[in-house]
Amino acid sequence: MGAAGSKLEKALGDQFPEGERYFGLENFGNTCYCNSVLQALYFCVPFREQLLEYYASNKSTGDAEENLLTCLADLFTQISSQKKKTGVIAPKRFVQRLKKQNELFRSYMHQDAHEFLNFLLNELVDILEKEAKAVKSDTETSSPPENTANGSKSALPNGVLKEPLVTWVHKNFQGILTNETRCLQCETVTARDETFFDLSLDIEQNSSITSCLKNFSSTETLNAEDKFFCDKCCRQVILLASSGICSSMDVYFIEWLTMLVLVSATWSRTVSVPLTH
Repeated sequence: MGAAGSKLEKALGDQFPEGERYFGLENFGNTCYCNSVLQALYFCVPFREQLLEYYASNKSTGDAEENLLTCLADLFTQISSQKKKTGVIAPKRFVQRLKKQNELFRSYMHQDAHEFLNFLLNELVDILEKEAKAVKSDTETSSPPENTANGSKSALPNGVLKEPLVTWVHKNFQGILTNETRCLQCETVTARDETFFDLSLDIEQNSSITSCLKNFSSTETLNAEDKFFCDKCCRQVILLASSGICSSMDVYFIEWLTMLVLVSATWSRTVSVPLTH
């Protein structure tokens, strides 16, 4: 890799990004699925910067519990702090923690990169949410809520739900997808929103990401065996169904069959993401 690294530096020359590091990750028998996702995440600059900021602000505590978030932050810190511009690093600590935490990754069988990505992002969110709740609990314990005539000032009225915590992982990767149906008899429109971390797109030959996204948002007619029950018409009817991205995020993870693609919003000159509204 040393020779290959020097060739890479020579090939890029003055175009080598300032402060960037291109490091390969050692494969521990069957961890190529893991390495590919880690590489994609490392070169997602907004995510990397926030992870390194998290590591810098938390490493001073010393007694932080080891988890996938701290192991990932430690790995990214090792790469970004290297004196050399290219090389190889063994993500041993991260892989050990991954196998310890989830038995699915303990075998020597190859795993799906898409499934691993979903598992990792959900784990990171869970860790950040638990830490935020712990901090909030400590704050509330040390500072009792102000009492009013009707009780605690911080208490929520009955029936009012707390807003879900939004972490920096959500801000980078989570979007909102709107699934919409329109009855062709009464024209009633029903819309349902759901959050997502990644999109699975069908591939067409010689197609671009932009065209695949447009096809994803196209309208489909549901008839024959696909008919749905309309509450207003009180019978099975023909519907027009469509899905669209109504809330965009900075980075898209797109699954094309067996290939995982990271699309950054900074590529907006070549990738256009159609929004529903």
